[in-house]
Amino acid sequence: MSAVTDAVRTVAPGGSLGQSVRDSLVVAKRNLIRMTRIPEMILFGIIQPVMFVVMFTYVFGGSMQIGSTTDPDVYKNFLMAGIFAQTVTFATAGSAAGIADDMQKGLVDRFRSLPMARGAVLTGRTVADLVQTAITLLVLAVVALLVGWRTGSAEPTNAGRVLAAFGLLLLLGYAFTWIGALIGLSVRTPEAATSGGIIWLFPVTFISNAFVDSSQMTPWLRHIAEWNPFSATVQACRVLFGNPGVVESGAWPMQHPVWASVIWSVLIIVLFRTLAVRKYRKADG
Repeated sequence: MSAVTDAVRTVAPGGSLGQSVRDSLVVAKRNLIRMTRIPEMILFGIIQPVMFVVMFTYVFGGSMQIGSTTDPDVYKNFLMAGIFAQTVTFATAGSAAGIADDMQKGLVDRFRSLPMARGAVLTGRTVADLVQTAITLLVLAVVALLVGWRTGSAEPTNAGRVLAAFGLLLLLGYAFTWIGALIGLSVRTPEAATSGGIIWLFPVTFISNAFVDSSQMTPWLRHIAEWNPFSATVQACRVLFGNPGVVESGAWPMQHPVWASVIWSVLIIVLFRTLAVRKYRKADG
């Protein structure tokens, strides 16, 4: 902790924006170093999505109808965009618990005593969580390839489009970590933050097009699923990956999924970063 303190105190002046960026990077580095010293944090974060890939692929494959077929290979390629998106959003719980733990241990109070940008503590934390999410996503993509997922299985694609899909996934994950930050600041214990950070994610991820063909839902539920920000990213990834399951729909997010994914994610970041920083400053007072 003393190294972090010294680094923050020796930040050179350069404007509020420049200081905020430097302070955020210092805090992010602190959290990344902490992750390397607790490798089980990354290990357990990888095991869960890998289990989802294996279970959904081999348990539900062949019983799910995608379009007009129940071919397990079609479902396998349909599924992966949903699993990727679920994985990046479930990182919210880790962000919430981590911030709540820092609050409980008084670490945030120590940061408050330093001459640093107020939002840097939260920004640094979310950036570090984004790095961990990227590592998890990389491992998950390798596992998906091993079980038979392939890009371009329904429509031609290229490396640029595939990388853009992963970029949208990371943007969504970063947006959701700000929701986790707000939750972590709003509860008293890491245990409560973990529960509060994950319980609302189940309806968000399952009332969507992630695991089932939304065209087969009842009309009112399909309408909710198609306007779900999570669904927009899943749809965008399927388009960019060239995977099956791109449902024709009159809903704007489904017609323009890439733009919808970007817009939803940016709106979530702006809204919840504002609320989280405001919550942090109120607690500071």
